Amino acid sequence: MRRPSRRVEFFAGTLSNPHEFDDARIFDTTLRDGEQSPRTSFSYEDKREIAAVLDEMGTHVIEAGFPVNSDAEFEAVRDIAEHTDTTVCGLARVVDKDIEAAIDSGVEMVHVFVSTSDVQLEDSMHASREEAVERAVASVERVKEAGVECMFSPMDATRTEESFLVEIVEAVSEADVDWINIPDTCGVATPTRFANVVRTVDAATDARVDVHTHDDFGLASANALAGYEAGAAQAQVSVNGIGERAGNAAYEEVVMAAESLYNVDTGIDTTRITELSALVEERSGIDTPGNKPVVGDNAFSHESGIHAAGVIENSDTFEPGVMTPEMVGAERELVLGKHTGQHSVRERLADAGYEPTDEQVRAVTRRVKDRGADDKRVTMETLERFAEEVGVQRSGEEVTLR
Repeated sequence: MRRPSRRVEFFAGTLSNPHEFDDARIFDTTLRDGEQSPRTSFSYEDKREIAAVLDEMGTHVIEAGFPVNSDAEFEAVRDIAEHTDTTVCGLARVVDKDIEAAIDSGVEMVHVFVSTSDVQLEDSMHASREEAVERAVASVERVKEAGVECMFSPMDATRTEESFLVEIVEAVSEADVDWINIPDTCGVATPTRFANVVRTVDAATDARVDVHTHDDFGLASANALAGYEAGAAQAQVSVNGIGERAGNAAYEEVVMAAESLYNVDTGIDTTRITELSALVEERSGIDTPGNKPVVGDNAFSHESGIHAAGVIENSDTFEPGVMTPEMVGAERELVLGKHTGQHSVRERLADAGYEPTDEQVRAVTRRVKDRGADDKRVTMETLERFAEEVGVQRSGEEVTLR
């Protein structure tokens, strides 16, 4: 069996009947948009290693990079395309040299993009709407002529006038584009508004719809899920949410929300998510916050006495229930500090082989709380010292009567 049961049933309640969508493909852009994080650069070997894990996990598409960017980038993309089983994608502007480089790299999909919002057309591309449409159509036609799957992105779609967005989508659809990606390039969409954009685009094309969301307001993952709900077949994500500015929708958040909250089998081996996150953290040099959903050090950690006591009895009391640490390859931790209660101390002592009395548990707990209140870390070594100080016996030790 490849992995444990995907989910635990919700208790009877307001969230008990997930049914919003039935399928969720995952397009990973860690090696492309993720690498565009300020002060981040992946080496050739970094890209190979990350791509290998993404491939083994069952990720549907890996955007390996921007082949025209440099000879090293081209070689890395080509190498990944040759040595992975999943679909590998290369990015290209609507420029001939970009498209030829992407095709020559041997990728199975070429992702072409052009700005469509007036602010980007006028002040970044210095092009008219008509020129944008012409370049987009010509680029899609060239990719299709090469026999390669084609994705088209109207960059800054969420700040593009709706009538023009529909116009360019319809134009590339007539050129037989395979995928339309809807980018929330500057992270300004809200879930309801983004869902409306997805529905509008979906109605204007026979191509499959993909979404790419940014996290400037902390809504990237929510918007990606809203995209699925509105009919998108695929979402672009990056591991740990890394990417331009505040980053992208996080791989781990979108995958686990789809699996656990929507009851959708993505096909991803979720038990390797924590491993993947640690790898990208190390290679990118971007620290993962302790409170990061799914993969942060605190995601399955408990210090509060009430919470720890509940989790010891039944982990579903103060964890989602539908997502367990085992599902993502993590471990639950009872943290010792000033909020720690006796249940947690007793559990940790028992794990260390001690058999404390109730009075000894209270005594050790007082010491733990006092040390935590002094803003000092309470490690297992510290806990064992406290246990020895109050005379707690280890399992199998004989009690000497005096």
